[in-house]
Amino acid sequence: MLWNAFLLAMRELQRNAMRSFLTILGIVIGVAAVIIMVTVGSGATLQVTQQVASLGSNLLMIRTGQRMGPGQGVGVAPFRLADAQAIARDVGSLAGVAASAARNVTAIAGNESWSTQASGVDDQFFIVRNWPVGSGRPFLDSELRAGKAVCVIGATVRNKLFGAADPLGGSLRLGKIACEVIGVLEAKGQSTMGTDQDDLVLLPLRTFQRRISGNQDVQLIQVSVQEGASTQKVQSDIERLLRERRHITGSKEDDFNVMDMKEITRMLTGTTEILTALLGAVAAVSLLVGGIGIMNIMLVSVTERTREIGIRLAIGAIEREVLTQFLVEAVVLTSFGGVVGIALALGGSRLLTLYLNVPYVINPGIIVVAFLFSAAVGVIFGYFPARKAAGLDPIEALRHE
Repeated sequence: MLWNAFLLAMRELQRNAMRSFLTILGIVIGVAAVIIMVTVGSGATLQVTQQVASLGSNLLMIRTGQRMGPGQGVGVAPFRLADAQAIARDVGSLAGVAASAARNVTAIAGNESWSTQASGVDDQFFIVRNWPVGSGRPFLDSELRAGKAVCVIGATVRNKLFGAADPLGGSLRLGKIACEVIGVLEAKGQSTMGTDQDDLVLLPLRTFQRRISGNQDVQLIQVSVQEGASTQKVQSDIERLLRERRHITGSKEDDFNVMDMKEITRMLTGTTEILTALLGAVAAVSLLVGGIGIMNIMLVSVTERTREIGIRLAIGAIEREVLTQFLVEAVVLTSFGGVVGIALALGGSRLLTLYLNVPYVINPGIIVVAFLFSAAVGVIFGYFPARKAAGLDPIEALRHE
């Protein structure tokens, strides 16, 4: 019986091809919109997670001041190298501690110049940030201790100043200091905040302090926590140690902040997931609108085919068969719309992720849910017209013109 109902439904849909196409358009748009929104949202969430992870494993970032942003640390005593050394010595479960300071400079190589950031770092920087040198080598202990004029550059600086030429062994001028390029960092791309992580020049911290900044200030201390260790406990230990070293007592607020990148990751991914859910819910409304359109068209179809229904009932068809026929027609419409919507969504989400430069993450679950939801829309909104058709009086239906 179902197969016969399916054949009758297909014949009816082919007979009114244009009307059938316009009817399922709402379902097509709804299914495609839901899948595209969820796919792009999942890609954005993955990108945020990857970008934060690229900063380093189990990373804590310590700055002066009580907040992040403009004016951070103004009027507050800066850190010293001894603070980083004290953290490495007195706090347990650490994989590395890196002190650094930075300043914007103009880098010059040959006839090329580029405005970038010069950062003074120690030997722990490459470990803490999980950032290997792609070509060349990192700093030697002797170079760090003596404050030699050597540097490791990011991929962006290499491209801007050296192009396709090999920068290793070349000379780079940063203000009044000329340094030898000994290495090029592996490319990391943009950070979560949209800044170019590869646009930097690394120098030994002592070199930076003596030749560029002219002071002993440390602007940032980055701490990598061992795998399996509690970052919350390490953060608490660091805060307690720094309060002692900075003579902060009682209820006085800290003049520094310790930021856990895991918390930042959870916050950002949570935000993107909520936005994805909201966008998916908004897109799902179009499925309901499409369902209402199908119910409207099926009611019109029942009115147009009243005499046909009367003939079928008069020659022996039972109400259940008429109900099944119209219900199958509605489900076929929505299911076909769901298939077309899925096909459009896969292609559209691929193009959109390429345009937005986010990972293309297919979620099979949302595809199945969207298809089943479209079929359910056909059952729910197709039932009432089908029930009306099955409940027609055969004699009254035969009189209908």
